[in-house]
Amino acid sequence: MMQPTEGELVILQVLWSDGPSTVRAVNERLNAESEREIGYTTTLKLMQLMLSKGLVSRDDSTRTHVYAAELPREKAQQNLLQRFVDSTFGGSAGSLVLRALGEGQTSPEELAAIKQLIKQLENEASND
Repeated sequence: MMQPTEGELVILQVLWSDGPSTVRAVNERLNAESEREIGYTTTLKLMQLMLSKGLVSRDDSTRTHVYAAELPREKAQQNLLQRFVDSTFGGSAGSLVLRALGEGQTSPEELAAIKQLIKQLENEASND
């Protein structure tokens, strides 16, 4: 399965949040969230390309075709994050985490979750 482009990712976001949808429903949602008008035929063409790439499936058993995301949200996030870490941080997830924690406000709850994740990763590493 190919990686989604930025425009395809926006459509996938709609399908992930709304579930299987018609092109018209996706286009209306995109226009409601966009500052500029996106034409129906543009959305249709993009979704047809996404179908050929295996990013979405299409149920054409009724008159209005319904598209559904085939690429799970978690898989897309994982792939995009890995690409970002590779290209921006030389493949070092640690550098990304250090930069992210140093740049923003981290709540006590987030810090607790991070500490728990570190403990889990340490346990997994010691079991290997």
